[in-house]
Amino acid sequence: MPRKTEARDWAIATAERLFRIQGYTATGLKQIIEESGSPKGSFYFHFPRGKAQLAEEAIDRYLATRIALLRNISANTAGDPLNFVHQIFGAFAAEMVASDFQYGCLMQNLANELPALDLELTKRIARGFVDSTEIVAEHFRGCGFTSARASSAAAALVAAVEGARTIARLERTPAIFEALADVSVQGWATPKG
Repeated sequence: MPRKTEARDWAIATAERLFRIQGYTATGLKQIIEESGSPKGSFYFHFPRGKAQLAEEAIDRYLATRIALLRNISANTAGDPLNFVHQIFGAFAAEMVASDFQYGCLMQNLANELPALDLELTKRIARGFVDSTEIVAEHFRGCGFTSARASSAAAALVAAVEGARTIARLERTPAIFEALADVSVQGWATPKG
């Protein structure tokens, strides 16, 4: 049996994985508890508000990983918007391939389901997209983009990544990420595009 802190971490990781694969509504607490190996009593000790609280923790965990990835790519491509864009598309394509095209974006999956279900979770997801987009815009500003151009290019890039994940999942190929990288070569990732 896992220790209490491990049980909590495993429950969050399991919820994140299941929400990414099957969504929020289709994922039951029973399935999360069984697959994480968390004792039921321990689960409610760690998550007294149940599934909504677990979803908050899963969003926070997912967002921390996503932000760390974007910051790392940004640091490795300082001053180079084209390489930055290529590496972002490459990283998300690699994740899709590694998951055998099972993983969608946790925030996108929940955003498609939650507005009618939970306003607080919806706000948390929206903040996640805003934070991700701002990291991308910050990189573009560092590459000489005007503030307006950086913001619009960042919003377009984040939207493209999210749409690409959906298409890649359906087609079971990373080809859409490659197509988007080719579009960026044609001027999308340039300061004056």
